[in-house]
Amino acid sequence: METSTLWWIAAVLLLGAELLSGTFFLLMMALAAVVGALMAHLGLGLPAQLVVAALSGTLLTVGWYLLRKRRKQAADPDRSATRNKLDIGSTVMVEAWLPDGTTQVQYRGARWQAVAANPQQPTVTGRHTVTDIRGSQLVLSPEA
Repeated sequence: METSTLWWIAAVLLLGAELLSGTFFLLMMALAAVVGALMAHLGLGLPAQLVVAALSGTLLTVGWYLLRKRRKQAADPDRSATRNKLDIGSTVMVEAWLPDGTTQVQYRGARWQAVAANPQQPTVTGRHTVTDIRGSQLVLSPEA
C-alpha cells in the first residue's frame, strides 16, 4: 500500500472522529493529514512527509486558536449583549408595582419579573415597552 493512501485513510478517520466528537482541532489534524498525502504525491520521503504534516498541523491549530482569540477580543461587548434580545421593543401590561420597584407581568405565556428603566420616575400602570433584559428580568419603560 502506498504512503499517500495511508495519509488519505488517516485524514478520513480524523475527519470522522471530528464529526463524532465536535472537536474542531481534529479537523486541523485531518487537514494536516491531507497535506501529508499531497507531499507523498509530490514524491517526498516519509520523514519529510511526517515533518511537513506535523508542522502544518501545528500551524493550523495555533493559527485557528489565535484567530478565535482575536475575534473574541474584538467583539463589542455592548453589541453582543443585546444582539440576541429579540424581546426588546415588545409591549406588556403592568397592573401594579410592588414597593421594591418590581412587578410581575404576563409575557409570552409566562410570568416575568420586571423593573422600571428609570427607578426615579414614579411608577405607573398600563402599557409598557421592554427596553432591555437583565438576566431574567425585563426592564420596562411606560409608553408615551
